Amino acid sequence: MTKLIELDDEHKLCMFYEKHMATEVAADALGEEWKGYVVRISGRNDKQHFPMKQGILTHSRVHLLLKDDVRQYVVRKPLNKEGKKPRTKAPKIQHLVTPRVLQHKHQCIALKKQQIKKNKEEAAEYAQLLAKRMKEAKEKHQKQIVKRYTRLMYPEAVI
Repeated sequence: MTKLIELDDEHKLCMFYEKHMATEVAADALGEEWKGYVVRISGRNDKQHFPMKQGILTHSRVHLLLKDDVRQYVVRKPLNKEGKKPRTKAPKIQHLVTPRVLQHKHQCIALKKQQIKKNKEEAAEYAQLLAKRMKEAKEKHQKQIVKRYTRLMYPEAVI
């Protein structure tokens, strides 16, 4: 059974602070009518009225949470300064070049090349069609000029 409780008293509300969603909490601190009850936190709004939700909500965050930490396998660059303790420096995770990153890069380049090739073919095809139509229009125009010329020069021939 779900029951919505609105609490304004900070002393009663503090028992829910630092608790996660779906946590079961003894409700004795809420008052005499709640003695012996155990309530489960199913949701709430924080002070800025943003809803608190269970879980990570996106597939990409699941992927991020399940990934191993690769920083321990990264080649570190030694930084030795005179009179200082020797230390090392490693690149940021997003700068690491992995086979997956390379595959994605090659795939994007191949897609661009394919698109360029397709655009060139379509442009050539369109240019041919345009030239054909221009030629037809020019011929039609020439015929009209000849027809007009013959009508003006030889009016008795046209019946």
